[in-house]
Amino acid sequence: MKLKLFATLTLLAPLFLTMPVKAENPLHVKQLLSTRECVRCDLSGANLSGAHLIGADLREANLQGANLTNANLEGADLTKANLTAANLTSAFVTNANFQQANLNAVNFTNAKIYDANVYGASMDNLILTDAEIFNTGIGIGGEDADIPRWD
Repeated sequence: MKLKLFATLTLLAPLFLTMPVKAENPLHVKQLLSTRECVRCDLSGANLSGAHLIGADLREANLQGANLTNANLEGADLTKANLTAANLTSAFVTNANFQQANLNAVNFTNAKIYDANVYGASMDNLILTDAEIFNTGIGIGGEDADIPRWD
């Protein structure tokens, strides 16, 4: 009996290990997409690819590992948000507020980042391949950069 149980568990274990893990709160995703307001929401790992988040209020939201590929974040407020390892490939990020946000390891490949506020943001290991960055305090070796605060 024990041998059958062990054999069954051995065969089923790989199935459990390969299932994708979703961490985001589905109600928070729905709330964001319908109202564009999601303060302190758990959107970690969420698939928001191509989402129109113009003017979205995402202050203190957890977007760690979220997929924001081709998303429009024009005018979005991401103050103190956690975007660690989020994918913003080809995202449109104009007039967005990332003040005191965690942008560590964010993938901004081919993103358009214009007039964004990054005052006090953590920006270690950014991926900026072919990104268009204008009037924003993001750059290579910018440890001594003077990043103005928005009022």
